[in-house]
Amino acid sequence: MGNIKELLKDRILVIDGAMGTMIQSYDLTEDDFRGKILAGHNMSVKGNNDLLSLTRADIIADIHESFLEAGADIIETNTFSSNSISQSDYNAEHLVFQMNKQSAIIAKKTAQKYNRLTPKKPRFVAGAMGPTTRTASISPDVNDPSYRNITFEELEGAYSEQARALIEGGVDLLLIETITDTLNCKAAIFAVNNLFDELDLQIPLMISGT
Repeated sequence: MGNIKELLKDRILVIDGAMGTMIQSYDLTEDDFRGKILAGHNMSVKGNNDLLSLTRADIIADIHESFLEAGADIIETNTFSSNSISQSDYNAEHLVFQMNKQSAIIAKKTAQKYNRLTPKKPRFVAGAMGPTTRTASISPDVNDPSYRNITFEELEGAYSEQARALIEGGVDLLLIETITDTLNCKAAIFAVNNLFDELDLQIPLMISGT
């Protein structure tokens, strides 16, 4: 399979579209999101799309395939909110590592299928790391601009856990995506670079802002 950095010297690579939008088209129920793993959970988890990698892997694989069929060179893992900070809103922090690793495995397996079908058009998997539901440099309280509900260290820890699981699952690159706060982004970069040093590994790192 081609090296992504070498391929980028020759042509533009196309990334996939919105996972969340595609998921909405399936009209899923609470039970789809819960599956067996959260059958007795103490709150609703409908809308926690990342859980579907554990409970409806077939749907996530179908969505990946649809983007690959459309010509995508890079597909993103279903992990936009698969970090302990975002998952705390659903009391699902204990599933974070599993969610990331399984999401990577699903995407990688789908990409490999298409690599076998079209070996001259290599496909890649980007481990998606979203912005989290908290920001390090913006106060959530308009009456107290100095207040912060997350620290740099907490963000670093969450991003490190996510990146480690995505790498274990076999992603080809990491994507720090939809960043609205540059301090969050710095925490993610710091976590990823430290992890690369620890693992003696280097894979491409992409960043998108909004």
